[in-house]
Amino acid sequence: MSRCHDALLRGWRGWVTPAVAACCSVLLLTGCGLVGGPKTVRADVPNTMTVTSPDVTPRGVMGSAYTCRGAGKYPGLHWSGAPQSTKSLAVVMDDAAAPVTPYIYWIVFDIGPQTTNIQAGQIPAGARQARNSKGSVGYDPPCPVNQNHAYRFTVYALGSRLRLRAGASAKSAWSAIAQAAIARGRLTAIATP
Repeated sequence: MSRCHDALLRGWRGWVTPAVAACCSVLLLTGCGLVGGPKTVRADVPNTMTVTSPDVTPRGVMGSAYTCRGAGKYPGLHWSGAPQSTKSLAVVMDDAAAPVTPYIYWIVFDIGPQTTNIQAGQIPAGARQARNSKGSVGYDPPCPVNQNHAYRFTVYALGSRLRLRAGASAKSAWSAIAQAAIARGRLTAIATP
């Protein structure tokens, strides 16, 4: 569940009727009150790319260096399988438990089409970063509190360059990525408290 969904449910326990809960669930599907939230990637975008990381163990655990408890830098990523028609690439890191409108930790876009990796803590030349859900530009290191939590690193092959400015809003960058996506691949990593 998303952070906003959890917060709303904690406040409603004990007095919410099933009918009210159902109605509120519909509202939550719009992004916890963010009406007109980012468009999602079309269902027909093939999931044909492979994404790996030298900084995520074979069991899927991301080291603390990539969370708020460590250096807070982003892990390295490697990908393959982008179509030949790819004009640029983008990376989005979000909360794997978010139902519809994700909490976005990181967006990198206009990565060159021949690029096949991001080194830990180093953005490829020419690429730009958008704002995250926190409102800052760049990587917002996750900070799981009570239990292990999963985060998604999705690499998108795009049919065009986005040509957004560095520091574009998360909503505008995500919407542009969703509209331009022609293929994708995903790595899910778990961070521990």
